[in-house]
Amino acid sequence: MTSRMQARTLMLAAALCVASGCAGPSDPLTGLATASGGGGGGPALGTLAFLVQPNNVSAGSPISPEVKVEALDTLGNVLTTFGGTVRVALASNSFGGTLSGTMSVAASSGLAFFDTIVVSQAGSGYTLIASAPDFGSVMSAPFTVFGATGSAGRAP
Repeated sequence: MTSRMQARTLMLAAALCVASGCAGPSDPLTGLATASGGGGGGPALGTLAFLVQPNNVSAGSPISPEVKVEALDTLGNVLTTFGGTVRVALASNSFGGTLSGTMSVAASSGLAFFDTIVVSQAGSGYTLIASAPDFGSVMSAPFTVFGATGSAGRAP
């Protein structure tokens, strides 16, 4: 099964789960946001998913390949009409790192590209959270930021 087919299957399962009230704002097993709304007051338009997860990176260097977030309808199809703002932030950060670069972008045809985001401090277990109004939020897979010598930072 292709990753796009898997994402669609998971999105359908998430939509069914939301309809039955069995999930919270993000399912930690799938990394997909549930259609719980994003503060817009109305029903959720869909969900967000990381199309390209953040990879391990050196402190101070842009994450490569670029992080990509897609807006999906309840059937897991890309909402090509979505051009709203998607934001990313550090979700877990026990090392004191900061996120810089362009952290808020307008989606194009349902896709948001984050090609300049940088984490300042070495550490392991960092995660990003992406959010958009009426789409809720979704957490990325954990990644490691290496120091200048290529080793992950130590816990304080």
